[in-house]
Amino acid sequence: MSLQAKLDAFKADFEAGKPPYRVPPAVIETMHRATAELVASGAAQRALKAGDTAPVFSLPDAEGRLVSSTELLKKGPLVVSFYRGVWCPYCNMELQALQAALGAYQDAGASLVAISPQTAPNSRKSMRENALAFPILSDAHGDVAAAFGLRFELPPYLVDLYKQLKNDLPAFNADPSWTLPMPARYVIASDGVIAYAEINPDYTHRPEPEELLPAIRSALRRVAED
Repeated sequence: MSLQAKLDAFKADFEAGKPPYRVPPAVIETMHRATAELVASGAAQRALKAGDTAPVFSLPDAEGRLVSSTELLKKGPLVVSFYRGVWCPYCNMELQALQAALGAYQDAGASLVAISPQTAPNSRKSMRENALAFPILSDAHGDVAAAFGLRFELPPYLVDLYKQLKNDLPAFNADPSWTLPMPARYVIASDGVIAYAEINPDYTHRPEPEELLPAIRSALRRVAED
């Protein structure tokens, strides 16, 4: 089953209120409203795209070790996945799909990292629960996400809903701001130029991991030719 098919199946069960979810319709309506407003805002169109130069970053992994994009790019293309956090089931499904594709990325000459605003303990939980063999980096305050044009502030009515659902982002992220990154995937060539970008203001939609492989190979060829 494809990643999107799994996400669609989960979404259908969640929104139908099937056990163990039993989510009231008003909650679903609020989530739909927030997604529709973020899509309509045009924020995704303002994020960095293919052809732009990627910001340089250095972030701690789940064990506190700094991981540098500059150092990773010396080895070849870099795949970067921005996701919301361990509390997001859609993100966890995507992480599992990326893990399944990790060998193909490495065979193609690329490295893979995931970035979220969550704290290191939550990143360790993500890695453990999803059996990941690639680094999860903690982007405190979402500064790197902002540099890519992905960070957005939750509207007050969505903050209220998250509080009702005990989804305490300030605690997850050790950051008082109620901000998140739009889910996004990038392939960055070794010269720092973005070869592929997919930004999803609707967090229930994610690209298939295999879709990034042609961009990885193209990035390798282009840099070799230059």
